[in-house]
Amino acid sequence: MQFLRTLFWVVIAVFVAIMARNNWSDVTVNLWGNLQADIKLPLLLVIAFLLGFLPPLFVLRAKLWRLRRKLSVQQPIAAANPPAAAPHDEELTA
Repeated sequence: MQFLRTLFWVVIAVFVAIMARNNWSDVTVNLWGNLQADIKLPLLLVIAFLLGFLPPLFVLRAKLWRLRRKLSVQQPIAAANPPAAAPHDEELTA
């Protein structure tokens, strides 16, 4: 299974490298006013991907960190107060 996962990622990486090589051309980006930037197309796509991917990733990580902190605070309280034991069948019939 590990081999298939590695093979999958290698195929994806080769595909991305071939696409980047075939599209290695300059793109002019109009920033503001008369300011323009010439940037390679694959680099522009990577920057756009990261601008869309990183903020939600940071929000998710922050939520997980907060939940883990709350859970770590609650665990000692739960260990100090164990739940009451269930009554045995003998006690129920008496």
